[in-house]
Amino acid sequence: MLRRLRDPSVAIALALCGLLACATAADAGQGGSGRTASVAPLGGVNVDGLSYGSRPAEADQAIAVARQLHAKVVRVELPWAVMEPQAPNGVDPRALAFADRLMADAASAGMRVIVTTFGTPCWASSAPASLLHGCSTTRLTQATAWPPSDPASFAAFVGFLAQRYGTHLAAIEIWNEPDQANQLYFAGPNKATRYAALLRAAYVAIKQANANVPVLAGSLVGSNGVFLRALYAAGIKGYYDGLAVHFYTLTLASLRAVREVQLANADAKPLWLDEFGWSSCWPRFKTQLEQACVTRRVQATNVTDIYRSLARTSYIAAVLLFQLPGSVQEDFGVVNENGTHKPAFSALAQALASPSGSPSPVTLRLRRRGAHVIASGSAPVGDFMQLEVHVGSVLRYKALFTLDRFNRYALVLPRALGTGGLRVRVYQYWAGPSRGAQGRT
Repeated sequence: MLRRLRDPSVAIALALCGLLACATAADAGQGGSGRTASVAPLGGVNVDGLSYGSRPAEADQAIAVARQLHAKVVRVELPWAVMEPQAPNGVDPRALAFADRLMADAASAGMRVIVTTFGTPCWASSAPASLLHGCSTTRLTQATAWPPSDPASFAAFVGFLAQRYGTHLAAIEIWNEPDQANQLYFAGPNKATRYAALLRAAYVAIKQANANVPVLAGSLVGSNGVFLRALYAAGIKGYYDGLAVHFYTLTLASLRAVREVQLANADAKPLWLDEFGWSSCWPRFKTQLEQACVTRRVQATNVTDIYRSLARTSYIAAVLLFQLPGSVQEDFGVVNENGTHKPAFSALAQALASPSGSPSPVTLRLRRRGAHVIASGSAPVGDFMQLEVHVGSVLRYKALFTLDRFNRYALVLPRALGTGGLRVRVYQYWAGPSRGAQGRT
């Protein structure tokens, strides 16, 4: 997978959007849906995709390990620039051999594949001449990050994928993270308009090739709704079967926030959470790819809690962890570089085999320190938390907060509340007040 930078402004906007969304979610339960699904979302994992020089044996290994995890679906990147580096309809034989093997292996293992394709070949790129001059057919460059000059060229390629692999596919995801601020995947101006044009052309081509292949739009990293609303204005409705999202920060709050944007635009298409995760890089690093490092134990707990939190959410169609293999530079994997399993491997295997169950409980401890009361505890990952203090039957204080990287919190209550006769309740918005914790002083 390519390096995925997270723009800090996205996190700030996310927090603001979450603040607006939480009250309705707390009332409705299940992240604001108010409904439960009879079937759990399609569960799986991201595996290493196609790159220059990929060998079919690598596909064998990835699917074999995913099978041990009980994955029902895997997500893999098949970059257009790697598949058709020289000319239209000129698929590279080595790239095709890798893709063919991965599809066959997945089918034999009872899995389906989400194909994410992005990266424009030099011959099709809309990049300015200064960047095209450095474009290469053997590596991804700044020029390949620009969308194609003609969306029809990309549409022909994804139509080929749908025709060749249709029965093996869970979906085709149209591009990767077009709203990323770092310009690594969808560079250039007028992003929403150009992405909408690309999506419309791709949807028509895929449905003509195989009407049963779902088309995923979005692949969004931002949940503040700005880019999504721009996509609606650019005419994406009717040209996708699901909206892919990549939420690493406040995952549950992000899902709820973007769902509210969908509903406000009369869009009931399901969300596909096909990228999320945590790097177990603590204490070696504090952050990695702009994400807070956690311990391996916390990584495993988070995996379990997110899958359980989403298991009965009606508008979530798929949940895929990022990712299967890990490295020192990207320690998000459930498998170490040497092939050994992290605690998250067992957690993921269990979650995929049996996603039902309750997430970690919210805990609360109250202790006096001088003229103050300190409320501390832990909670499941992924959403904003609410603390409420009643004196008798009167709500005297309320605070919205987030957990630290280890899913813990500690809040000093205002001195004006005193230290006795307090009834304190803490809960996560996604789960609602009924699954919170209470204490008295």
